[in-house]
Amino acid sequence: MEANAHCGHSLNIPLILENDGKQQWLGNKVAEPVHSITGTTSFLKTCFNGLNALSGSGMLSITYALASGGWLSLILLFVIGIATFYTGLLIKRCMDVDPHIRSYPDIGECAFGTKGRLLVSVFMNTELYLVATGFLILEGDNLHNLFPDVGFEIAGLQIGGRQCFVIMAGLIIMPTVWLNHMGILSYISASGVLASFIILGSILWTGAFDGIGFSEKGTPLNWNGIPTAVSLYAFCYCAHPVFPTLYTSMRNKHHFSKVLLLCFILCTIGYASMAAFGYLMFGSKVESQITLNLPTEKLSSRVAIYTTLVNPISKFALMVTPIVNAIENRLQSYCSKRPFSLLIRTTMVISTIVVALTLPFFGYLMSLVGAFFSVTASILLPCLCYLKISGTYQRLGLELVIIGGIMLLGISIVIVGTYTSVVQMIGHL
Repeated sequence: MEANAHCGHSLNIPLILENDGKQQWLGNKVAEPVHSITGTTSFLKTCFNGLNALSGSGMLSITYALASGGWLSLILLFVIGIATFYTGLLIKRCMDVDPHIRSYPDIGECAFGTKGRLLVSVFMNTELYLVATGFLILEGDNLHNLFPDVGFEIAGLQIGGRQCFVIMAGLIIMPTVWLNHMGILSYISASGVLASFIILGSILWTGAFDGIGFSEKGTPLNWNGIPTAVSLYAFCYCAHPVFPTLYTSMRNKHHFSKVLLLCFILCTIGYASMAAFGYLMFGSKVESQITLNLPTEKLSSRVAIYTTLVNPISKFALMVTPIVNAIENRLQSYCSKRPFSLLIRTTMVISTIVVALTLPFFGYLMSLVGAFFSVTASILLPCLCYLKISGTYQRLGLELVIIGGIMLLGISIVIVGTYTSVVQMIGHL
């Protein structure tokens, strides 16, 4: 059960212990992390960063996911939540193997060498990049919904309202990307977490007191919509590429399992609540972003929409930080100079603006990201890396069965969800 030769340690303690037929989580028994570089971020600040990473734009599309799959599909949300929490623990276990593991690509290299590093880097960076792009699309859609008559012309080029707002949002977000300290980002994350709760409360207020009500019955199950539903459910838990950054930034790394548990429980409660109440409010008529259904003349609706506009500002930097760190590590001789680092971060934001203007289909884009990139980066790769590093694949046991089941779930979502999402996007081009 040796790890790869380039990996300084081997992982010989399974996540689930099997002694005399008893299984118990290793969360309270695992040795102290061996990372030699001590982080400075506290437990509370890491919780804010974790909650902010998990409670992303999935909060707005979760009702559309439930409307696509029907009430019974909500069970799949909980299944995916449990599976992704488990794979989050696997990432932590992989990082405890070697003090030199500082990022998600490092885990891939420890497990499968240079090819593993390349594979993990491609999926991680593509997923985070598309999630950040989705934030800009969300900003453009909601601002255009509030101000439909905005638009202007430059040198004979007509720029519509949505495109105008995407550009404005990118320029507003840009200064947050210039920050490079997780402790400072935690304060921005705290505002994002608060914004998520305000959005949920405002939408519930709109349903209860602004004449919409909760009278829609919906359908028990819609088999045709299940692929879209599970893809968007998976997208809700796509923060795994950020977990290594959060883990290495922690002052007390042995508390990271508790951070994960708290974040996943709170986010799952929030997602389930938004999905259920939103579906009762709008039924099958719900848009890909529930805020697009809200009556803009109502104060509570405007609070929800305006707060929605704050969310991407608070989350964008957290999503692109691992990408920027990877680029800067690759160009260390140049990035030691602050101006060059600012240039890289600014270029990153500008490129997402361009892509957001090219791919305006928020619901279909998020479904594709969830089905292909999120499932691969958040479910399949953590399982594969852990199996290789730990040597668990060499011995049959409960842990191998659980990981095998999670991987089968992930593969099913990748195949069915990706096909459905691509067909939908092509059909609306």
